[in-house]
Amino acid sequence: MSRLMTDAIRHRGPNDEGVWVDAEAGIALGHRRLSILDLSQEGHQPMKSANGRYVLVFNGEIYNFQTLREQLAARGHSFRGHSDTEVMLAGFCEWGIKATLQKQVGMFALALWDRQERVLHLTRDRIGEKPLYFGWSNGTFLFGSELKALQAHPDWQGKVDLRSVSQFLRLQRIPAPYCVYEGIRKLEPGCILSLTEQDFASQILPKLQSYWSLQAAVQEGRISPWQGTDQDAVEELDRLLARSVGEQLVADVPLGAFLSGGIDSSTVVALMQRQCQRPVKTFSIGFEEENYNEATHAKQVAAHLGTDHTEFFVDSGALQKVIYELPGVYDEPFADSSEIPTLMLCKLARQQVTVSLTGDAGDEVFGGYSHYLKTERLWNQLSRVPLPLREALAPGLKWTSNAISQRSRPEGRLRDFLKRVSNMSDVLPASSDLSLYELMTSSRDRAPILRQGPGAARDSHREAVAQSIPGLVDRMMYFDTIAYLPDNILVKVDRAAMAVSLETRIPILDHRVVEFAWRLPRSLKFRNGLGKWLLRQVLYKYVPREMVERPKMGFSVPLAVWLRGPLRDWVENLIDPTRLKREGFFDHELIGKRWQQHKSGAVDWGDALWTVIMFQSWLGSQRPGVSGGGVLASCGRTM
Repeated sequence: MSRLMTDAIRHRGPNDEGVWVDAEAGIALGHRRLSILDLSQEGHQPMKSANGRYVLVFNGEIYNFQTLREQLAARGHSFRGHSDTEVMLAGFCEWGIKATLQKQVGMFALALWDRQERVLHLTRDRIGEKPLYFGWSNGTFLFGSELKALQAHPDWQGKVDLRSVSQFLRLQRIPAPYCVYEGIRKLEPGCILSLTEQDFASQILPKLQSYWSLQAAVQEGRISPWQGTDQDAVEELDRLLARSVGEQLVADVPLGAFLSGGIDSSTVVALMQRQCQRPVKTFSIGFEEENYNEATHAKQVAAHLGTDHTEFFVDSGALQKVIYELPGVYDEPFADSSEIPTLMLCKLARQQVTVSLTGDAGDEVFGGYSHYLKTERLWNQLSRVPLPLREALAPGLKWTSNAISQRSRPEGRLRDFLKRVSNMSDVLPASSDLSLYELMTSSRDRAPILRQGPGAARDSHREAVAQSIPGLVDRMMYFDTIAYLPDNILVKVDRAAMAVSLETRIPILDHRVVEFAWRLPRSLKFRNGLGKWLLRQVLYKYVPREMVERPKMGFSVPLAVWLRGPLRDWVENLIDPTRLKREGFFDHELIGKRWQQHKSGAVDWGDALWTVIMFQSWLGSQRPGVSGGGVLASCGRTM
């Protein structure tokens, strides 16, 4: 069965495969390998520790493994190969599991079978770059890097979890620990799940153990705040990022970087090029629609830094091809429309390299999102108006703005004004600053689209932790780092890249950089109405200010235009009223009305429709004979 599971995720590891079985214990470990370091068989997995106690399957990279190897060698350990996997196993033997994880710098999801104690340990990296699903299905415990692996097992009994669908409609993603299937969960970042024989027998999950948490990093930052000057902070961040980039340049295969021309990716590429003897291979995606096109800026930065740059402009043919691939890439419903150019960018890069560095996480770590300061200003204004009055005003404002838009189809300033009025009506009922943040960063559509099932569950623990952090801006950054970043950004990048056998690395997510950022005062992140002040200063050492200073675009796409144009037939098939009514998830009449309004241009329902469309596309892929299954590191335990 492990072979079937690993075959389903061959894309995550096309270079090698392996299975290890302990029939007496009822344990099977399977692995697919994308060879990056030590391309020989000495890096083959599953791998046993030298003393025979542990068996490991591991997806990811440990960037400081050479340093750890030297420390272990000094303690008497010898190594037959040069892989980070072997170093990790030696670390488990020498220091124990938790201590070894705390010493590691890297991204990973792994399963470790302790043959002596008969315990299975599952764990993920600190922020959640690498995925790990797990759960029981028909009495068998399954786990894997992607749901495809679990689906390939004959005991798979996937049933849609309506509570997770409700989460998806609100957030356009399904947050950890939830999964679209009942009984299956995502392991949360920075945690260890250890299952004993008794746990397998009872099918009750033990409590997770944390080896690192952002909450602890925030608290430590408050205890030991940055004491240096502004220039000292610039030099320290430059040093930390340069070290992170340098460690992530270690590979035995071709390596490059994504480049948008924005602050984050330009900083990473600048530090890469500084440490490389040859021009770094960089890649960007462009659009014909000027308001969405960053390719020109990326090309300018690439020319200034002297990289070997490649760009690709999206056309309707490439767009429609990628659209059909999305359900198979993401396994769960996922509705961040930037998944489209992300997959195209990964395909482009994979033609030349096997590893690509990215500039992700700069916004969450250094305060780059516009909604941080915008939400703070808005709450300062809203909180002066009594909540009952705001709740009474909201419906009237919404109705008025929608009625005018639908009847007169306004253009220009009037259209923009009516949109602002509509948006304001959505946030007026906010009962607290964090409630406002939630409304600003999730779907504001409160119409009952879902026909059945409970509402989305709230994470009261996370909210309580966030409330303990002083300042709304810091609370929003905290929430984005523990939720939006791992559940959206990192999911989007990992699945798209691994679908084409490309490994991505994210230097800004080095935990030492993250911990440093939480020591900084607000003034080193926000100045003159802009975020990422400190990160900008590092970039200005390598790229002229005027080349990168411009309004933030993000990796967005002209979704509304695409839905009315090249994707129109595809959309109409997915949200056909007869089909929606038969499947029974959504209010087919409401969705049909919105589609007609969107097609006519009366109302832009692009984002709301995209969420439904992505669910429908995913649902269609799950029908017998269509869906697949697999995961880079997979295991089954049958009781």
